[in-house]
Amino acid sequence: MKGKILTVFKYLLFLATGVFLFWYLYRDMDMDFLMDNLKDIHYEWILLSVVVGFLSHISRAMRWQLLVNTLGYKPRFSNSFFSVMIAYLANLALPRLGEVTRPTIVKKYEDIPYTTSFGTIVLERIIDFLILFLLTAVAILSEYPVLKAFLHDNPDVYDKFVLIAKVGVIAFAAGVSGLVLFYFFIRKRINEYKFYKKLKEIILSFWEGVKTIRNLKSKSLFVFHSLFIWAMYFLSLYFCFLAFGFTEHLGVMAALITFVLGSYGMVAPVQGGIGAWHFMVIATLLIYSVDFDSGKFFALIAHGVSTLVVLAGGSVSLVLLPLFNRKKK
Repeated sequence: MKGKILTVFKYLLFLATGVFLFWYLYRDMDMDFLMDNLKDIHYEWILLSVVVGFLSHISRAMRWQLLVNTLGYKPRFSNSFFSVMIAYLANLALPRLGEVTRPTIVKKYEDIPYTTSFGTIVLERIIDFLILFLLTAVAILSEYPVLKAFLHDNPDVYDKFVLIAKVGVIAFAAGVSGLVLFYFFIRKRINEYKFYKKLKEIILSFWEGVKTIRNLKSKSLFVFHSLFIWAMYFLSLYFCFLAFGFTEHLGVMAALITFVLGSYGMVAPVQGGIGAWHFMVIATLLIYSVDFDSGKFFALIAHGVSTLVVLAGGSVSLVLLPLFNRKKK
């Protein structure tokens, strides 16, 4: 009971944090400014942003199929795509809920063991993080002169960045040390616990899903989809850059650094990156001399476009999933 209460409290805290941050950023939004700028948007670029957004989700479903095919399972593409879209929709309700929802769906409709499919999804996340780190390095190195000049002109921002980095390193070191000490004290008795045997069984099944990367028959196709997914993610934001008069001149690299830093906001444990993504994007646009109000307007529309893709695709998938599986008991 206490565990459930703690979980509910944690999610409510994350939700409240995101909502508060969103409210704090937009509490004084001028509605006249909003309506005037809506008239100036180049909506053809917004439409292209929606299209490439859907293409990224299609590619993600195809990439996941490559992993489970290696394990001997042959899920239908429709179920793979529906599970991806419903997972994104679930993440709008609770952070990381999609990682639980997706393997549940494929277990029900494709008879793929939950822990195995969950392992492949974790592998996907690992690959995605590696690509994000690579993009981060490329973006920072290419835009280093711009970032250096901004930090030089804003020493208070630099001090806060250093402080956050130090706290992160200390927290990580403390967490690893705690786990090592905990294992050291219980390592002799751990085999006596029933939960350990069950946990070991789950981890082994989970590991079967993770290690599929070694046995992939189409490694080149897997690499292609992995790069294509992130290329479409980036293009979705870049097309939004081209849709606004105050960002269309900034160029590809400015869009890339905004995309990268915004992605870290999306990774934050809040529903759909609400608040956190907006904050990161607005702060990044300030580096490129986009005023605060314009940055808020851009973040609001760009995030709204990606959320609309998820809402539309996820809602339709919820309806179509049982219809496409009517013969499935």
